[in-house]
Amino acid sequence: MAAWLKANLSGREDAPVCLAAEDRGLVAAALLAVLAGAPILLFPHAFSAPVLAAMQKESGYRYAISEVERDFPPGTIRLMPPSGPGDAAALAGPLLAPNDELLRLHTGGSTGTPRVWRKTVANVFGETAFWRDYLQISTADRIVATVPPWHIYGFLHSIVMPLISGAAVAPETPSFPEEIALAARNRGATILISVPAHYRALNGKTLAAPSLRFALSSAGPLAQEDNDAFCQANGVGIIEIYGSTETGGVACRNRFQGEATLTPPSPVDWRLENGRLLVASPWLSPELPRNPDGFFVTGDRAETAGRGFVLKGRADSVAKVAGKRVDLEEVAAAVRAFPGVTDCLVLALSEDSGRGSRIAVLAVGDMASPERLKRFLAGRLESHALPKIIRTAAHIPIKNNGKYDREAVLHLLGAAR
Repeated sequence: MAAWLKANLSGREDAPVCLAAEDRGLVAAALLAVLAGAPILLFPHAFSAPVLAAMQKESGYRYAISEVERDFPPGTIRLMPPSGPGDAAALAGPLLAPNDELLRLHTGGSTGTPRVWRKTVANVFGETAFWRDYLQISTADRIVATVPPWHIYGFLHSIVMPLISGAAVAPETPSFPEEIALAARNRGATILISVPAHYRALNGKTLAAPSLRFALSSAGPLAQEDNDAFCQANGVGIIEIYGSTETGGVACRNRFQGEATLTPPSPVDWRLENGRLLVASPWLSPELPRNPDGFFVTGDRAETAGRGFVLKGRADSVAKVAGKRVDLEEVAAAVRAFPGVTDCLVLALSEDSGRGSRIAVLAVGDMASPERLKRFLAGRLESHALPKIIRTAAHIPIKNNGKYDREAVLHLLGAAR
């Protein structure tokens, strides 16, 4: 497949190629074709027609790689390699250099603002090689991933990792608890690649996969109770990787082994300035701004602890309401203290006037009513921090990559644009 893609793209396309595929074999083949000289890849954050059209407007892509028909913009040429053997000679030629651009990732953004992040060969393969050695992944390992291969976390650990370690990877991407458990058992999984939302769904369930060595979690904070429940049920730890698409992995911990703080890996340098976390790393996207010392200022607040740090919330989690500061994470902690609440999401929504914000809460759990929750919060929060909107739901909507679906959340809050 890689040879066919290289032969059918090289010399015919200056613009990047949209990779809108969920098939791991096809994604791996596209990556190999790029390394051999095919145009760089664009990874969408969703496969909807508006997202694919916006990507084309931004990048000018004309070719798309996909195993199925999708709502690509008119004139897009969809490529799907034949299943038979290709001409391996088509992959011959000079490979990309370490600092050459390899792919671009379109992210929806937690604020709803799409971004595009570039990744070089060294970004992608350097980071994956580190985790391969750190986690001691080898040909004896069998990976089951619940996160899709077009998300950077899923791409690194279920596409690049098998290519450079020789580990096997399951072709399916299970998401429901029963599917995850079945895949882990049937595939003899030694490594589970998952996200906090799926560990929440697995709380109270056992995978019954005796071959499992450890699990990974990324793409958001993992709740202590979900971590503890999984570790106790399965007898293995979850290694949490803190980072982002643009920074790569920044730090990790395994609370099953008593690691309470996040510790950066050896290639990552870090420091704190005015409570903000700064990072210098070979895995940073090339367009990220750096200070004169080479550090990027992240959007997270942190405090030093032991050899690493503990996160204290997002710098942008502080909103202005009626001219006063409101810490959204403090509001969320108060909501979770209400009996029956199992999860919640707190947002600061812009006022129609464009000045200041109003606080909105989407709560999950068995509670009497939003009115009782509001009365409960009135005794714990200052008046300006009280939510103006409180809605309840059976669950908080998430995307395939395990992150909150902001548009769906806004719809539930009655605040969709």
